[in-house]
Amino acid sequence: MARKIGFWAVWVGFIGYVLLLAPPFQPDIARLQNFLAGNWADINPWVIAIFSMIGMWIMIYCGVIFADGRGQRIPAWAFVLASIGSGVIGLIPYLALREPNPTFEGRKDKWLRFWDSRWTGLAIAFSTLFFLAFGLLFGNWADFVSEFQTSRFIHAMTLAFCLFGLLFPALLGDDMARRGLKESWVFWAVALVPLLGPLAYFCARPQLPATVYTEVPSAP
Repeated sequence: MARKIGFWAVWVGFIGYVLLLAPPFQPDIARLQNFLAGNWADINPWVIAIFSMIGMWIMIYCGVIFADGRGQRIPAWAFVLASIGSGVIGLIPYLALREPNPTFEGRKDKWLRFWDSRWTGLAIAFSTLFFLAFGLLFGNWADFVSEFQTSRFIHAMTLAFCLFGLLFPALLGDDMARRGLKESWVFWAVALVPLLGPLAYFCARPQLPATVYTEVPSAP
């Protein structure tokens, strides 16, 4: 119960902070429209990189949340769709409503095989590293800090990016258990290395078993 209350507190707190305490929204509608339309000539590459890496974070979560959702009463896909439109705001309610699920039962269908594939993990890792390198090589950090302090959109986007990393360990332990990983150092290595830890885990983790069924005791 305390875990659920904690996630709801983070959800309400984040929304309340963005609406009431974050820097005032800069009414540059044309600039925002250009950004969403992909016209990025005048956009700081750091803004582009972080926005794109939020999409990569959602894919990293997909790599664990669909297997986790197999044993939940709530549909995991609904929260993934919500996160595509609202980022971490759409995902936190899943973390608050889910139950611990350290086992995997049933057949691994094509959808799960896709997200369980090491090739999928490698593709997401290379894409994320590309965006990170793009920001490091071409971004103006001082300008980004200034925009973070004055633009509500960039301020909220950056905090959402950080929250994805802070909340990932909430699903990591059960995902490790489903794959037979019991070493605590693996958990802490992944949890304590922002972004790169989850990427490495996604690429190197053992695959889920193809088919697992619960044995039903036979009648005497």
